[in-house]
Amino acid sequence: MRIHRALARAGVASRRKAEELVAAGRVRVNGAVARTGQSVEPGVDTITVDGKAVALPPAAKWFVLHKPAGVLTTASDPQGRKTVFDLVPKEPGLTYVGRLDYMTEGVLLLTTDGDAAHLLTHPSSQVPRTYVATVRGSVKAAAAEIRAGVELEDGFVQPEGVSVEPGERPRTWDLTLTIREGRTREVRRLCEHVGLEVLRLVRTSFGPVQLGSLAAGTTRALSTKERSLFDAFLHP
Repeated sequence: MRIHRALARAGVASRRKAEELVAAGRVRVNGAVARTGQSVEPGVDTITVDGKAVALPPAAKWFVLHKPAGVLTTASDPQGRKTVFDLVPKEPGLTYVGRLDYMTEGVLLLTTDGDAAHLLTHPSSQVPRTYVATVRGSVKAAAAEIRAGVELEDGFVQPEGVSVEPGERPRTWDLTLTIREGRTREVRRLCEHVGLEVLRLVRTSFGPVQLGSLAAGTTRALSTKERSLFDAFLHP
């Protein structure tokens, strides 16, 4: 994480004040004067402010889940249906980064860093989310309409990278598109608006995280490179 965020999490100062401390040369990392925007690793790097050691909180845990269809993105369900927390490691404070609806599959991030989860799902973060919708209908005309932008009940949406390929099943199409807002059921509502029937919906990426070959219902840890790239979204 960035040095000013680490200092804020340790209770040294607010993020803005922490940036001022770094700029003033009062912060050192492993004995060297810290640089503005420098990344540090809790539990690995030694940080001091005015010569006094700073105790950093443990590094946040991050996981990527391939959420299957028929699983709820919620902590618990009164009806006893399976939730994403039945599929991931038991970690105190673990929360999901945005939702996938009940029948949507694909990339779902979970983290113990609640602040990061909030920031990544805030509209201002503009994190790209790519989906592949298997659809039935007049897909060429629908895709053209989507590329031009569609006015939904909660505002205008104009996805990026809209493309169409034949689906595996007869008379179906795989519609790929990227959005940045993450509104509730946005892709499904978009497809319905242009007259397409959604047979399957998979989120294939969230920011730098790709679904790849991760099997449905399984998880993996976020890589160091992926965490670094997310840091750029959190602290541009």
